[in-house]
Amino acid sequence: MRVHIGGDHAAYEMQRGLVDWLAEQGYDVVDHGPKEYDELDDYPVFVLRAAEAVAAEPGSLGVVLGGSGNGEQMAANKVKGIRAALCYSTELAQLAREHNDAQIISLGGRFHTQEQAQAMVKVFLETPFSGVERHQRRLDMVSTYEQDGTLPAS
Repeated sequence: MRVHIGGDHAAYEMQRGLVDWLAEQGYDVVDHGPKEYDELDDYPVFVLRAAEAVAAEPGSLGVVLGGSGNGEQMAANKVKGIRAALCYSTELAQLAREHNDAQIISLGGRFHTQEQAQAMVKVFLETPFSGVERHQRRLDMVSTYEQDGTLPAS
């Protein structure tokens, strides 16, 4: 599986560790940067590249990360067709895939150890979407809204 990753200076060390760890686990990792530490870099540059790559490549998944993961998740969700989930536990990572078919996990580098990040990413990448009808119905509603602004009847 191909995994696209992008972040910023606030999670630079965590990102470097995840890139190496993912490759060791056998994933095809595409690192969208940053490739060197710059305390003034801007996460949208790297996160949007990663999210666009995931959107363009069905079946791939992504990891975005920054200080809190909030801005990174928001940026990734601006890419049409992307569902990015901010996760702070392995349970949230599992539910993001099982119930929401999220393609991108967003992590806060200032809030987790490298080991915690690896555990969340592992669960995220290994958990399939459940396909349960109610979850698919809800995803279809969001997709329809994204495409044409149509709200479902209540």
